Amino acid sequence: MNKVLYNYLFLNFIKTFFVIIGIFYGFGLILNLFEEIEFFKNLDVSILKPIILTSIIIPSILLKLLPFIIFISSMWFMLKIRNNKDLLTLKIFGFSNFKILSILALTSFLLGWFMLFFINPVTASLSKYYEKTKSLYSRDIDHLVTFNKNGLWIKENIYNGTRIISAEKPQQSKLINVSILHLDRDFNLFEKITAKEVDIKNNNWILDNVNIFNLKDGMFQKKSLSTYNLDSIYNYEKINTLFKNFDTTSFLDLIFNYNDLIKSGYNKIFLDQALHSLLSIPFFLLVMTGLASILTMNTLKKSNNFKFIIVGLVSTVLIFYFKDLSIALGVTDRIPLILSIWAPVIVLSLFIFIGVLQINEK
Repeated sequence: MNKVLYNYLFLNFIKTFFVIIGIFYGFGLILNLFEEIEFFKNLDVSILKPIILTSIIIPSILLKLLPFIIFISSMWFMLKIRNNKDLLTLKIFGFSNFKILSILALTSFLLGWFMLFFINPVTASLSKYYEKTKSLYSRDIDHLVTFNKNGLWIKENIYNGTRIISAEKPQQSKLINVSILHLDRDFNLFEKITAKEVDIKNNNWILDNVNIFNLKDGMFQKKSLSTYNLDSIYNYEKINTLFKNFDTTSFLDLIFNYNDLIKSGYNKIFLDQALHSLLSIPFFLLVMTGLASILTMNTLKKSNNFKFIIVGLVSTVLIFYFKDLSIALGVTDRIPLILSIWAPVIVLSLFIFIGVLQINEK
């Protein structure tokens, strides 16, 4: 009998979770589609292009919303079994509140690891395809920054044409082995600048070991300088912010290719933030399931679900802002970055520990 009840809790909870995922996916598809249509409205593409791109980017968005999706799923499931008297039946067969909570929380915890090892690599690949496809259609955008196996590439509009910058790799607040091409409004090359190293800490870039090739009378004339200043709309902070996209880096990449990513020029702080943010997901799912259970298991009486919907929404918003505030404090070095990522999980765990003691007495 216990096996049947375990299966009932596990399978129905998973079913509820995927129903909520489907609802969120549908809403995400509708909302994001307008953004993609706006992007492609002046380009010669079929309507299928924005639909396909929207379809493949939504899973990455859902992965980031997973703690809140599991919270809503847990609350919905608990309200359902409480209102249809299944919760009372479970207690008659010896299932305490703590036991039911433990089964659901453990299911969420295992679900989190499943997402990291099997779903996240797929969503990361889809996000890379999404970014690559969007970049192909970005030729009409004034400014563009991309980072791939060939290094860092920057396109920037200037007063008399276009500037294209390529660097072998970024290294902290500097770019290594840089080539800068200046093109006129007809995209004809009129100046080329090479530098061994460029300090991009500020918008006024400082170039070291510089060679400047200027077009004069149909020939390029070379001039060498030890240093040279160049104004740009980009600086280290702005470029670094553009690449804080966790979606294209999978959990498996961060574990097995961490050192290679560092050597490729990825910022260590960014990688640590990405790794611990993903690593915290299973634990976040566990505590969010625990929180939903505590809010709904304090009575066996059938009640109006509207009240719990409001409580759930308020709780979700508060946790969301607390999580963002904590990470913001970590990014600005007010508290250690890793602690800022794990702080919401730790605080919720303490709250749930107290709540479990209370509901288990009922």
